[in-house]
Amino acid sequence: MSSGKDAFLGKEPVRKLILKLSIPAMVAMLVNALYNVVDTIFVGRGVGSFAIGGLAIVFPIQIMVMALAMMFGIGSASIVSRALGAGEREKAADTVGNGMILGFLFGVLICIAGYLFMDPLLLFFGATETLLPYAKSYMSYILPGSIFLSVAMVSNNIIRAEGRALVSMSVMLTGAISNILLDPLFIFVLKMGIRGAAIATVISQFLAFSLAIWFFFLGKKSIHHLKPHNFILKARIVRETIIIGFPAFVRQFAGSFLMILVNNALKTSGGAKGDFYISAFGVVNRILTFGLMPLFGISQGFQPIAGYNYGAKKYNRVKESIWVSLGISALLSLLFFLVTMIFAEKILRVFSTDTELIEIGVTALRTIVLIVPIIGVQVVGATYFQAVGKAFPALILSLSRQVILLIPLLVILPPLLGVRGVWISFPIADLLSTALTGFWLYLQIKKLDEAHASIVQKKQNELGIESVLSASGSGE
Repeated sequence: MSSGKDAFLGKEPVRKLILKLSIPAMVAMLVNALYNVVDTIFVGRGVGSFAIGGLAIVFPIQIMVMALAMMFGIGSASIVSRALGAGEREKAADTVGNGMILGFLFGVLICIAGYLFMDPLLLFFGATETLLPYAKSYMSYILPGSIFLSVAMVSNNIIRAEGRALVSMSVMLTGAISNILLDPLFIFVLKMGIRGAAIATVISQFLAFSLAIWFFFLGKKSIHHLKPHNFILKARIVRETIIIGFPAFVRQFAGSFLMILVNNALKTSGGAKGDFYISAFGVVNRILTFGLMPLFGISQGFQPIAGYNYGAKKYNRVKESIWVSLGISALLSLLFFLVTMIFAEKILRVFSTDTELIEIGVTALRTIVLIVPIIGVQVVGATYFQAVGKAFPALILSLSRQVILLIPLLVILPPLLGVRGVWISFPIADLLSTALTGFWLYLQIKKLDEAHASIVQKKQNELGIESVLSASGSGE
């Protein structure tokens, strides 16, 4: 059985653990979300509304990088959590090394592909004649950061799987805070415009990458003592990593395809105002990303707890971790909903003074967040199935919102309802996918109850046999 630095995952009170691991993750992810928020604010204020549109066009390539990194990171983290729970430390170390190598290799591939096919990609992403120069300028500088971002994200997921939430927070904060400080320097002081925003982001990603590498190789605080043979790709581990992490990849990649679809739908349905609609959605998307980050922070704190205790067959603790995570997520999502509905215009004005962009953005934001108060069920539910290694339900639930439901709605509704059809597609997909996830999670909770009851019954039977044998021995 497991012992040592990771044992607290199976012993400390679940509520305390959720808060202990989730709060640093929430803080880190909120600040990390400022990567894109700060870029958008400074670019909008320092360059203009169409520059925001340029960022929105490039955003899908950034999501693709994160999609691959999330696949390797979440897949590795799930294996590491369960391996630690089962006491299989060598398997955990091999998984760490393999995950980092996969993140590096695919980061390099994306960087090369981005330079080779830049113009066709940007046009496919929905760039208009007006927005293309801004998008190309930003993408030209942002691509090398793909390597640093990919490795940092994989490493960060693994650090959380060790239960080292504060270290994980430090890695993300390092990148985010440095980006916040460097953006105004490059954009306003050095007057580099949108190129300056990209350079500031790449430097920040490199700093986060450096800190993650330091933790594993120089800090000597990691559970894992990595050796060269841990970095040799092993087919069994690579396969399991990809299978478990694939739902996360699909969800993130679908997010990239979704942005492409939305940009093109707004370009077509928006007519002469297409550039403004794309720019407005670029702002709204940053607000949504920032506002929903606490939910993903909860899910990241929840994942190692669920995975570890599932591996240790402590099913009652797994069930408790689900309910605690759902409750906290509901409170956070309701708070975000109320803030966006009440202060939508004021929030938009932080990004731009353009009255047309603000008017479009307020309508879009208030429509898109309609179902947000219950969306925590979707986030926690999908994370649970990934945490315990149930790849098929995790895949279906990850696909449900952005692929199975949202993409068809975005194809069907805009031609019928115009731009309004784009906005209402989001809450419809949220409602249906949350209902599906809730039902599937309910069935899984019943199975956890049955598994726990079976273990209790087995222990009672063993105690009964021991009592009989003891009594028989006394009789002799």
